[in-house]
Amino acid sequence: MLGRQHRRGIAAVALCLTATPAWAHHVMGGKLPATFGEGFLSGLAHPIIGPEHLGFLLAVGIVVGAGGLKLAMCGIFIAAMAIGAATHVSGTAIPGTEILIALTALLAGVLIARGRELPLSAWSALFAVAGFFHGYAFGESIAGAEQAPLAAYLFGLVIVQSALAIGVAIIAQRLRLHMNQMAPRLIGAVIIGIGFTVLIGQLVPAV
Repeated sequence: MLGRQHRRGIAAVALCLTATPAWAHHVMGGKLPATFGEGFLSGLAHPIIGPEHLGFLLAVGIVVGAGGLKLAMCGIFIAAMAIGAATHVSGTAIPGTEILIALTALLAGVLIARGRELPLSAWSALFAVAGFFHGYAFGESIAGAEQAPLAAYLFGLVIVQSALAIGVAIIAQRLRLHMNQMAPRLIGAVIIGIGFTVLIGQLVPAV
């Protein structure tokens, strides 16, 4: 049986994962941020543009917290994300990124649901690769902006993603979760569902 704290933790994560992210799509009304404030607000909102982005952020937190890793591990994903966003803004074209993003969420969910420890190097590699492609996707909404809103956007991205990933990790630590326990594995199953749903949506054209 799951403890009350564990059930509350799962419910909170599930609520975050299933919450409607539509408001993030329209923070700037669809226009390119033109001021520092607009760029910052857009950066704060965009990590929850899609459930696959939020799902992977929460996966990072669960892995770090329940896996007994140092909080600095979250920085690998954040740094790679910033590099990915800068790559997109520079004009470099990388096809199929949305599919790759869905695959990273699906893979993270599978690894968590299995409930087995992985080497630090394996998690580091996954965080780095996923962070790059997630960041590349984030760069789409700011490409072409002036320097001030661009810098503010990246600053907002770093702040909100750091807060989410590290916050989830701390919660998992305080609940004393471990990767082989039921609670993290159930969260992994939810992330699998998100990754699979988004992947199918990318592979199967809308009717």
